[in-house]
Amino acid sequence: MTGRATIGWARIVRPAAFAAALVAGLGSGLAAGGAAADTGADGDAAAGQLSRIMSRESAAMDAVGAGRIEKLAGARAEAASRITVAARQAAPDLPTPDRPASVGPARLDFAALDGMAPASGDAQFQCLAEAVYFESRGEPLAGQIGVAEVVLNRVDSPQYPGTVCGVTRQGAGGGGGCQFSYACDGRSDAMASGVARARAEKIARMMLDGRARDITDGATNFHATYVRPGWSRTFTRTAAIGAHIFYRQPTRVAQR
Repeated sequence: MTGRATIGWARIVRPAAFAAALVAGLGSGLAAGGAAADTGADGDAAAGQLSRIMSRESAAMDAVGAGRIEKLAGARAEAASRITVAARQAAPDLPTPDRPASVGPARLDFAALDGMAPASGDAQFQCLAEAVYFESRGEPLAGQIGVAEVVLNRVDSPQYPGTVCGVTRQGAGGGGGCQFSYACDGRSDAMASGVARARAEKIARMMLDGRARDITDGATNFHATYVRPGWSRTFTRTAAIGAHIFYRQPTRVAQR
């Protein structure tokens, strides 16, 4: 950068140095020819020529300087624009009072999820993490979040128990069948896969802390693609993700 600036400046200054040399040369010539009869006329002509040369050089210097300034200003404006756009795009991922870091970045994928801090919580957190793990580990990230949405949508519905554990354990031990198959399969509920468990726990933490439920459009039910339960004919289908199809239960109208 410095080398280019030095060369450019030398090109600008050199004509001015030439003009100075020309002045000195003209001065010497005038002094040596002082006895000539038309010295005044020659001096006027030389002065006019010198003035024209200096005017041209001054204009050239101004033009080059303006061009460089314009280029620099344009480059700086473009750089500032890029920084502004980048900052604007990154803003949704930054934690705010209304969006704590625990709900995760707006643009979420497995890489971002794996980069988040380990999650922990109480019994309700544990029940939600188990539901995500046993019902959807191995599914796309959206499908795992979808299972968490179903559990929480049921918690919010008066047709289901009002706690996460109540929803995920509904029917267990009652002989009438479980709402979530893993709760009645007789197997251990230990989450053995470390990676899948860490992801399920982070998803549970994000959803309990208020991440928007915008994957399944209010779904309260889901089933695997290789089965077709009777209720699926009357429920509203909202999403199909991986090996699961999600549904929203019809709204019941109160009867008088």
